[in-house]
Amino acid sequence: MPADADAGNIAVPPHLLMYTRMQARTESPAIDNVLTDPASWADEAGIHERFRWLRTNDPIRRMHPEGFDPYWSITRHHHIKAIEGEKKIFINDPRPILSPIAVQAFVEAVTGRKHLVRSLVQMDDPDHSRYRRLTQAWFLGNNLHSLQPRIDALASAYVDQLASFGGECDFVKDVAVWYPLRVIMTILGVPESDEPLMLKLTQELFGSGDPDTRRSFELDDFVQVAHDFEDYFEALAKEKRKRPTDDVASVIANAKVDGKPLPPLDLSGYYTIIAAAGHDTTSSSIAGGLHALVEHPAEMQKLRNNVDDMMDTAVDEAIRWVTPVRQFSRTATQDYELDGTRIQAGESVALWYPSGNRDEAVFDSPYAFRVDRREKHIAFGFGAHVCLGQHLARMELASMYRELLRRVKHIELAGAPRYIQSIFVGGLKSMPIRYTMQ
Repeated sequence: MPADADAGNIAVPPHLLMYTRMQARTESPAIDNVLTDPASWADEAGIHERFRWLRTNDPIRRMHPEGFDPYWSITRHHHIKAIEGEKKIFINDPRPILSPIAVQAFVEAVTGRKHLVRSLVQMDDPDHSRYRRLTQAWFLGNNLHSLQPRIDALASAYVDQLASFGGECDFVKDVAVWYPLRVIMTILGVPESDEPLMLKLTQELFGSGDPDTRRSFELDDFVQVAHDFEDYFEALAKEKRKRPTDDVASVIANAKVDGKPLPPLDLSGYYTIIAAAGHDTTSSSIAGGLHALVEHPAEMQKLRNNVDDMMDTAVDEAIRWVTPVRQFSRTATQDYELDGTRIQAGESVALWYPSGNRDEAVFDSPYAFRVDRREKHIAFGFGAHVCLGQHLARMELASMYRELLRRVKHIELAGAPRYIQSIFVGGLKSMPIRYTMQ
C-alpha cells in the first residue's frame, strides 16, 4: 500500500486517506451514533474509517449517542493500555459494556438487578481476582500442553469435514463456528449433543443487534436468552456436584469463595462467559484470519513457506486483524487526566479495541496484513482483565491453520463475506469459499 506524506509516511489505503481529508474538518456529531449502531458494524471498512478519523482528530472524544448515556471514546492504543492498567481508578461497575439506556432499564425492571449476567466481565476486585483464580490453571501451562493432541485431532477432523463438502462451503457456518465450540465444550464438560443449543444461545446473546441471529425484536426475549443459559447451567451444576468429572464445569459447580459455594447468578455467569466467549471470539478470529490470508495471497504463500517460523506471528496478526471484542467500558472512581483531558469521577469510557489495533503510532502500515508482524496487539485486553483464554485461542488458530495449509491446495472467496451487526462481539457471520484439496 502506498505511503503518503500527508499521513506521516504511514501506509494508508487511498480510500481511507480520501475519507480523512474530506472529513477532517466536517465530521459531525453523527459519528457518535455510528459507533453505537449495530448495523454500522456490518461495514467493516466504514467503521475503520471512522476510527481513523477519531485517532487523528479527536482520540479522546466525549460522545453523546442517541439512546445511550454519554461516555468518553478511547481510540488510541496507549490510551487504552493506560486505562486498563489502572484497575482501581477505572472499574467495570456499573457499566462493563456500552448498552442502550432502554435495555439497561428493562433488565433492571424485569430482573431486579443491574446486569443480565454476572461474570468476570462484570466483576471488580476482590471478586474478580477470587473468581478468576478458580479456573485459571485450566487455561495455562501444563493443562494446555496436555490439550494439544486433542485440539490437533479436532482441527484435523474439521478439515476432513471441509473435504467432504466437495470444494465449496460457507467456512463460517460449516467449519469455523463448530471447531472452537467443540474445544471449549470439551474443556467445560458440556455434552456434544448440546452444542447446537450452546451455539444458538451464544449467537442470540452476542448477536442481539443482528436480524439474522437475534431471537426477536422484543426485549423480554433478549432477557430470556440469559434465563435459558441459567436454566441449562443450573442443571449441569447439579449433575457435576453429584458426579464430578475432570472438567471446568465440575470445578465451578463445586468451587467455594470465602468458604461458601458460588451464588446462583455468579455460577451461571461463570459458565456463560466460558461457554459463549470461549468459542465465539475464537471462531471469528479463525474465519477473519483466513479471509485475510485469502485476500493477501502473498502472505499466505509466505506462511506456507515458513509455517514453523511464522505461525505464532501469523496467529497474532489474525487476531489483531479481526479484534472480535469490539469494546469494553470502564467507569472512573476519581478524576483522572489522560493526555490533557480530564475524565471526572463517575464518567465512563469505551475502549475501542479495533481502533487501538490499527493505531498508526504503534503499527507499521496498520491496514496491511502481515504474517510476520511483531508489534503487540491488544485484542485480548490488557492488565487485570486480560482474556483468560488467550493462550487456548492461539493454540486453536495455529492447529487449524497448520491443517488447512497442509491439506488445502487453493482457496478463494465464492461470494461476499458478511459481518455480524453487533457493537460488542463480532466478526464474520458468513464467508462462502471455493477450494481444492491437496
